[in-house]
Amino acid sequence: MAMLLLLIGLVAAVALFGWAFSSPSPAIKVGGAIAALAVLFLFVLFSSVRRVSENEIGIVVKHFGDELPSGTIIATNGEKGPQSKILGPGWHFWLWPGLYDIEIEPIVRVTSEQVGLITAVDGAPLPKGQAFAAEWDQPGKMLMAEYFLNEGNGHRGPQASVLKPGNYRLNTRLFQIDLADATNIPKAMVGVIKSNVGESPAATDGEIASIVAKGERGIWAEPMHPNKLYLNTNAYEITLLPTEQQIIRYGIGPATAIGTDGREIEVRTSDGFTFPVDVRVEFRIKPNDAPQVVAEFGGEPEKLQRYLASVVRAIFRNNAENVKALDYVQQRSQQESSSTESIQAEMSQVGVSVNAVRIGQIGDESSLGELLKTQTDREIAIQEQITFQEQQRAAEEQKALSRTKQEAAEEANLATATYSVKIASQAKEQVLIEASAEAEAIKIKAEAQAELFQKLAVEIGMQNAALLELLKIIGERNIEITPRVMVVGQNGSGHEGTALIGTMLDSMVQRQEKP
Repeated sequence: MAMLLLLIGLVAAVALFGWAFSSPSPAIKVGGAIAALAVLFLFVLFSSVRRVSENEIGIVVKHFGDELPSGTIIATNGEKGPQSKILGPGWHFWLWPGLYDIEIEPIVRVTSEQVGLITAVDGAPLPKGQAFAAEWDQPGKMLMAEYFLNEGNGHRGPQASVLKPGNYRLNTRLFQIDLADATNIPKAMVGVIKSNVGESPAATDGEIASIVAKGERGIWAEPMHPNKLYLNTNAYEITLLPTEQQIIRYGIGPATAIGTDGREIEVRTSDGFTFPVDVRVEFRIKPNDAPQVVAEFGGEPEKLQRYLASVVRAIFRNNAENVKALDYVQQRSQQESSSTESIQAEMSQVGVSVNAVRIGQIGDESSLGELLKTQTDREIAIQEQITFQEQQRAAEEQKALSRTKQEAAEEANLATATYSVKIASQAKEQVLIEASAEAEAIKIKAEAQAELFQKLAVEIGMQNAALLELLKIIGERNIEITPRVMVVGQNGSGHEGTALIGTMLDSMVQRQEKP
């Protein structure tokens, strides 16, 4: 555009000059020449102006000056060629066509799901043995081409530093940017980083250590937890490992199920029986052990599973050599415990935590059918014997119960008789006490009556007192007083008292004769 503008100005100036000098008037010639020069100046001036918008950068290519040093691509001291300094948004002057070329480029945009991989085409050579330039502590200064090529002493080639999400104004002649996907570590996973950047520390035995501290070359001992990482995946290889519990089955049956190894474990016992065992192994990789697993197996699940299968099969076969087939079947829990301890000890050396080993089906009809049938018959016989013993014991208990009930009944009868005797004895004592009390009362009453009779006899005479007492008795007992007995004395005269006594005796005799 600037060159076109300059050509237009030149053509316009030449046209004005031609028109002015073709005129016969000296004034027109002078005015036309001045106008032509003015047009040429204005067009030359405007052709040196460059505008850069907010979303662009301007790269300056200089066509005059000293030659660049050998091996140098970007000029930092005004040499001829692409300049390190870029043009920002706005108007820029004195950049005449032919002397400068201005390349307008869009700014670099990195979205939230991306990372920008940087390659510098100029700078100091990479240190020997290094494939990537080390990360910069101040990435902002790194992107300043002047600083990168001068004070910063930046290295050409792939950079370990990356562009994180954002917009960047940088010299695209110096920095080539390739966009890649950011690394996302999902839940229940960890990321193990193998760094291709930094120094390789030597182990104590002189060999290269496979697990190193963060920042050194090798497998970092510190895993990355679930997060979104903005890493140069060329400089830092990341391996994702699950940390959730996993179950692998070495089972009897189809091998198409998820988590099935596909081959059952066959063991041989000390008495010569060979039979399959259905085994399930529960294990997990703890986050802090993940780097060791990557160092051992390269982060490939197939290698880990093959190693685990080899360990499980060997331990189960070794354990079976020391027991008989029937004992193996009967000691399932003991075999589980023993196998778990052995497998845990073996797998912990490679960073795998074994939580449990579970034994399912042991043997099948073809391998242990006869042995199990014999055992079943034996168990049935034992159970029948136990049943008979239980029945016999129940009969003995029933007999003892009957005897106990009889003894209890007899004890109850004896207790009843004892209580009856006690009650009779107490009744007897009560009758005796009542009789004694009545006799005492009669005695006291008789004595009182006798004393009263004596006192009365003193006052009225013995005969009168007796008569009064008889009359009282007659009244109390309703005795007829009409004499039925006549008593005649020797002189022929009756005796009243004697007659009355006879009458009373007769009445008492009649009462005794009545039924």
